[in-house]
Amino acid sequence: MTTSHTDCLATLLQADRPSLPARVLVLGSGALQIGQAGEFDYSGSQACKALREEGIRVVLINPNIATVQTSQKLADEVYFLPVEPSFVEQIIVRERIDAILLGFGGQSALNCGLKLADDGILAKHGVRVLGTSIETIRACEDRKLFADKLREIAVPVARGQVATSLGEAEAVAAELGYPLILRAGFSLGGRGSAIVSSHSELAPAIERALAGVGQVLLEECLSGWKEIEYELVRDADNNCITICNMENFDPMGVHTGESIVVAPSQTLSDADYQLLRDAAIATIRHLGIVGECNIQFALDPKASRFRVIEVNPRLSRSSALASKATGYPLAYVGAKLQLGHSLPSLKNAITRTTTACFEPALDYVVCKVPRWDLEKFAGADLRIGTEMKSVGEVMAIGRSFGEALQKALRMLEVGALGFDPNLLPLPDREAVLAEISPPSSRRIFAIARAFVLGFTVEEVAQATAIDRFFLHELYALHTLRTQLGNQTLDSLDETLLRTAKQAGFSDTQLAKQLGQTVDSVRERRQKLGITPKLRQIDTLAAEYPAQTNYLYLTYHADAHDVTPSPNKKLLLLGSGCYRIGSSVEFDWSCVGAAAAARQLGYEVMLVNCNPETVSTDYDLCDRLIFDEVSLETVRELWDFESAQGGGFVGCLLAMGGQTPNRLALPLHRAGIRLLGTAPESIDCAEDRAKFSALCDRLHVDQPRWTEAAEIADLDTAVTAIGGYPVLVRPSYVLSGAAMRVAHSAPELQLYLDGATQVTPEHPVVVSKYERHAREIELDAVAKDGEIVLWAICEHIEDAGVHSGDATMMLPPQDLTIEMVRKVRRIGRALVKSLAVTGPINLQLLARDDEVKVIECNLRASRSFPLVSKALGVDFIAAATRAMLGEPVQLGPLRDPLDLDYVVVKAPMFSFRRLS
Repeated sequence: MTTSHTDCLATLLQADRPSLPARVLVLGSGALQIGQAGEFDYSGSQACKALREEGIRVVLINPNIATVQTSQKLADEVYFLPVEPSFVEQIIVRERIDAILLGFGGQSALNCGLKLADDGILAKHGVRVLGTSIETIRACEDRKLFADKLREIAVPVARGQVATSLGEAEAVAAELGYPLILRAGFSLGGRGSAIVSSHSELAPAIERALAGVGQVLLEECLSGWKEIEYELVRDADNNCITICNMENFDPMGVHTGESIVVAPSQTLSDADYQLLRDAAIATIRHLGIVGECNIQFALDPKASRFRVIEVNPRLSRSSALASKATGYPLAYVGAKLQLGHSLPSLKNAITRTTTACFEPALDYVVCKVPRWDLEKFAGADLRIGTEMKSVGEVMAIGRSFGEALQKALRMLEVGALGFDPNLLPLPDREAVLAEISPPSSRRIFAIARAFVLGFTVEEVAQATAIDRFFLHELYALHTLRTQLGNQTLDSLDETLLRTAKQAGFSDTQLAKQLGQTVDSVRERRQKLGITPKLRQIDTLAAEYPAQTNYLYLTYHADAHDVTPSPNKKLLLLGSGCYRIGSSVEFDWSCVGAAAAARQLGYEVMLVNCNPETVSTDYDLCDRLIFDEVSLETVRELWDFESAQGGGFVGCLLAMGGQTPNRLALPLHRAGIRLLGTAPESIDCAEDRAKFSALCDRLHVDQPRWTEAAEIADLDTAVTAIGGYPVLVRPSYVLSGAAMRVAHSAPELQLYLDGATQVTPEHPVVVSKYERHAREIELDAVAKDGEIVLWAICEHIEDAGVHSGDATMMLPPQDLTIEMVRKVRRIGRALVKSLAVTGPINLQLLARDDEVKVIECNLRASRSFPLVSKALGVDFIAAATRAMLGEPVQLGPLRDPLDLDYVVVKAPMFSFRRLS
């Protein structure tokens, strides 16, 4: 589908530019939460870079200590303070701020900016808003103003009216009729929104929607229409282009953050595509957006008619996705436009051959899939709808929908091998229908199961309103999977195997279907000459020559777009999708490791699949591989770089959290050289039984324990370790998954069954649950079994609250000198025994001067950015140097126990999103 570039050239005349401000304040997004996550670290970081290139002093306010943007060097001054008007005003005065950026900190920043304007603070101190004006922001956020503005240019919006009370809402509902959709104004991630089908549902929905906001829009329900998004940029000269159009796999009624999203759109006719594109450009020009924005449409699948749903006058999660999907640096360009640059005057920073006014063209398919963790909350409603509940997302790139989708489903790390009917073994048709209509967070796997149970494409379409194109593609995967199940490895010919790989089937999937080992499938594939190729994302679909470092693997290619690098290089594994327990802190670690390695003269090739991250920016590493963080991917990359001699110096996996750490032993067995701590030591720390046995050998105190597999009688085993309550602890898990406190034999049996299913190949340990103890964490960097850098944090809550949910303080405030000595002594003993080189996180509990070990993580932890920024010492840079065999040059160090301030980290919860 081709589009004209002429809209970019509305005018090439450069108007008089306002002078550049000397000091700009950037508002961050604050704590990560459902609906507002790592995408604003990405956008804010790019904004800071764009400003500093202009010689502007950049001041950032953001209390999120785990983010990349709050590290040294990106901003000239960072304030770890709430993004609230009272604090922002103090910074404006202190820093003598000239201008402010509101579009790079999500809804928190926008709402704060509106309040600053309403209270007269910006006018009082002479601070101008860069880019999109306050009036335009208000017109986009206020539902009534927005509808009125679009009616001025005859762009259709859904029929609706604004209400500020239940009485007004009842009157509107009586006029419009049911069903209705409720949308709260000035809200984040669809918070407070709902579909109301009857009068009895109206009152509770209105009460919830109006909690914390002043208005709610009631409008006609367009459930079942297609949801289409466009990302656009516009400059002050009225040049405006669309960067990416995206189609939601799920129809209207499911929030775009909850939906599978495909780019470019797959089911639009060219007429419909151009119809929406023209409406998008007309809307953005009429509103007066300057910079970047997102517009969402509802499109009637039965006729060429549409409604504009909303415009986000800021960077969003969709913006991050669009930027990574196209290779167009949206946040960077958006910041430059807000400073007064025009699109024709800016170079595309990735291609370096075209100006920023060229609309990207895609010769591949991108698929985004959300990640939910609703199963962590007993009794939580798994249904999805207009309000966002997902905690992360992945993005996959392929040359077919099947290739991209199956990659993405594996990237979720929920146990799926792809479009997998075995993940959700629903027993009958009724159970399937309950998962797909109304939709649940497991709908895609329920559809896979539906085909196994005999559902037709038409039946699934009637139940879900998903476009039949997508369902036919899914049915083709089901058919191919069935065909593969009827083959043997020897009978699998080149044509069928190549077809399967091009449809996104992994070697593990094929091995399961064929009843073979993964290695035997890989050997057969390579013997037949079926290997993936590295292709470039150049934003231009090869229309113009361009060399980029942005790559992905595909089986739909005959040759690589790049050649192996002859230089000294590293493979760095990213953290994968965000989820509860693995978030922006591991992106911070990967970014820091890449920077430290590049300073030492290494080329860094980074693998990650998360579009929200800073690490997947085009300028953070020498080669970015946007693909699965998996054994198969790493082995293919390793073979590619080793094909012409040389190869990687080694692989760094300690920075990306649990996802790469789980690969330590499989990668080692596959002949991949791992840098830093030996994989056997990593396995010893991750395997609960091995680690507890090690502590016993070292005479390191720990809660009494027993291995679940050796328990013949529950009561006898529990009595031997001190009686109930006991803690069930599976191995190789993230954020305490399946860890439960049992107070009786029936509870214990139930929790053991659940823990065994989480990691069936690894042992489960039952430990005595220690009450009323204080929890302590030791974060350290070691080299050759000796600690070279350390910090101790103390939890405010008693032990038993997961470290990710606990409030932590540095330096510790309530530990005795003897407790600190014991913590350090235990740390030294374990580091020496495990021969640690690199990062280590040790969790302990203390009571009555007794200190006991809980667990050991031989990787970066969520508290690494906390201790680094609190002490002013980069723990990740030190760990990277140690793992590369370089001297750990730390410079002058502060005593981590003798600071003249206290740093407190508090968790952010999103329980309001759950029902």
